[in-house]
Amino acid sequence: MSKKYYAVKQGHHPGIYLTWADCQKQVSGFSGAVYKSFTTRSEAETWLKPSQAVHDQPDDAADVIYVFTDGGSRNHGNKQGQHVKQTDKAAWALLIMKNGQKFTSTGGEYGATNNRMELMALRNALYILVKNGKQDEKIIATLDSHYVLDPIMQGWLQSWQRHNWRTSSGSAVANKQLWLQIMQLLPQFRHLRFQWTKGHADNDGNITVDHLLNQTMDNMEAH
Repeated sequence: MSKKYYAVKQGHHPGIYLTWADCQKQVSGFSGAVYKSFTTRSEAETWLKPSQAVHDQPDDAADVIYVFTDGGSRNHGNKQGQHVKQTDKAAWALLIMKNGQKFTSTGGEYGATNNRMELMALRNALYILVKNGKQDEKIIATLDSHYVLDPIMQGWLQSWQRHNWRTSSGSAVANKQLWLQIMQLLPQFRHLRFQWTKGHADNDGNITVDHLLNQTMDNMEAH
């Protein structure tokens, strides 16, 4: 297995870390965390240099597109013996912003996990950006889901693909079709950066998409 270097640009203690566990400690619970993995230390150091940073504090950068996505389910199905039922409500939502203009979209389905909804939200946002010819612009996508971010930022997707869509433990990767669609979309973007934010905290964009998807679930008829 090739060695990795984890660079934390915005976190509890910015710097370079040699294990994902150490990196995760620096970004978990940190709103707006920015981090990335590299195969060499020199690449990680270059990325951390202020001169190489693309708007570390980009809140008023007029040329940046901000994307927020979120997904949720009224039954997460993550407790032992508890599974998502076909009658459970689930929903996704996205928000795309630039120069004060906002576009939102949301949708729901029954019997889906929150992880599926998280992926669908990102897939739909990327598709909308490509459809509107925005893939060459600077884009910052903010999510609260490590389930979505970690495979993208840590290179797990490529590893899963090489191993016939099996995880390191040998189990089948869930939501394979959505992951495949995201993998087809991602290479089309030239300046797309991902960052994590704590869910339901103080990030206005994240709060907006969470509110939207909960509205969608509220409006779905009980099954």
